[in-house]
Amino acid sequence: MHSLSIFGTSSDAGKSTISFAITYLLNARGISVAPFKAQNVSNNSQVTDIGGEIAIPQHFAAEAIGLKTTPHMNPVLLKSGGKSKAHMIINGKSMGDKDVWGYYRDIDTLKPHVKRAFLALQKNYECIVAEGAGSPVELNLMDKDLSNIYIADEFNTKIILVADIERGGVFASIYGVYHLLPEKLKKNVIGVIVNKFQGDMSLFDEGVKIIEERFTIPVLGVIPFKPFNLGFEDSASIMNYVQETKDAKLKVGVVKLPHISNFTDFEPLIVDKEIELSFIANAGDVANCNIIVLPGSKRVVDDLNWLKIRGFSEILQSKQQKVIAICGGYEMMFENIHDPEKVESDCEVTKGFARLKGDVTFAKEKIVCKGHYHIFNCKAEGYEIHNGVTQEKSMISTNLYGTFIHGIFDNDQIRKLIFSTINPDYQGYNFKQFKASSIRDYAEHIDQHIDMNKIEQALLG
Repeated sequence: MHSLSIFGTSSDAGKSTISFAITYLLNARGISVAPFKAQNVSNNSQVTDIGGEIAIPQHFAAEAIGLKTTPHMNPVLLKSGGKSKAHMIINGKSMGDKDVWGYYRDIDTLKPHVKRAFLALQKNYECIVAEGAGSPVELNLMDKDLSNIYIADEFNTKIILVADIERGGVFASIYGVYHLLPEKLKKNVIGVIVNKFQGDMSLFDEGVKIIEERFTIPVLGVIPFKPFNLGFEDSASIMNYVQETKDAKLKVGVVKLPHISNFTDFEPLIVDKEIELSFIANAGDVANCNIIVLPGSKRVVDDLNWLKIRGFSEILQSKQQKVIAICGGYEMMFENIHDPEKVESDCEVTKGFARLKGDVTFAKEKIVCKGHYHIFNCKAEGYEIHNGVTQEKSMISTNLYGTFIHGIFDNDQIRKLIFSTINPDYQGYNFKQFKASSIRDYAEHIDQHIDMNKIEQALLG
């Protein structure tokens, strides 16, 4: 059976959600399938079941069909570094920062890692659904493209193009990407999925005819837009969330740090009908919130200084301000941050907001683990990805909940504990049940609007 590559005809075309949905639907058809992305660029990661970190979309897709997650599903992960650098994670392990130009210069050294990871998955699964990255036909970078051209060529994958009609220029993007592909890969294109359609579907009947007859590319489906507020890959994606707020009982503001990380922490709040969530970047916006969340950060010292410049110091130092501080945000709430090894910055000591007594020290060895924790007097599942070290993984102080643990809002008991103290009418909901039903409903939505029979036949051919 062939494996499958999902190429976007532009960035943010919906590759991640389509890749997840097709993985889910192939699994439902009895095909042994696993998600994969050779190289991801995101500050949003998760800890796998065997250790090490990978990007959220592959972890999410695997978890949705009950697979044990491994670093093979995303062998190369890049996170934002400082001064034109990227933090490299290879096979789930941190390899430190690397200059962007050096990364591209040495790209061939990464191909064996990617190949071994793909082959390892192929030993256990009939089909690998390989998500692409950006556009597959950036002509000046095609020889340096791990996620699109390299995988499709090396493993002779079948290919589906995903086009975002919401952006405009959908015909040019489909025609252009298809005709710029190498001849070998053009022959492997099963067809195109037109994504994020809004309005009367019949208005695009002529569009389908144009793509199939004039471009000679089969249209596998036209998918009406449907919000799916789970499995966000990057901060640009999460900003597109859709929320119902008419029944909201409290307002939560998440500080949108320049290097915000692990923002899937807030998915349970986005889908909570009792919460109106907003991402804030100005100190003046805090007054409109019942509580603010200081999230994780890939560049803690840089983001701490950004907060000071933006006028957040007095707010965050005040014991009257209700704050939930997670990971990097938690580190900022201590008296001092020490970085003797210059792990994150050139500053050996940086003053924090001092809501919590004691200091944080950055260690060179990153803590990457998942498990069951005792957080805020509750038992909860979660995971850790941080270099900072201090005595306690979690602390409660006056109007402050702080923790290194990501995923705390997935836990119903913790949400109820915190938010009911702000508004006693807050009831909460079962997030695990909501997540499972949302995944099923979204996959069924995709199934209704694409030709899965044609896709399966192409993969078997």
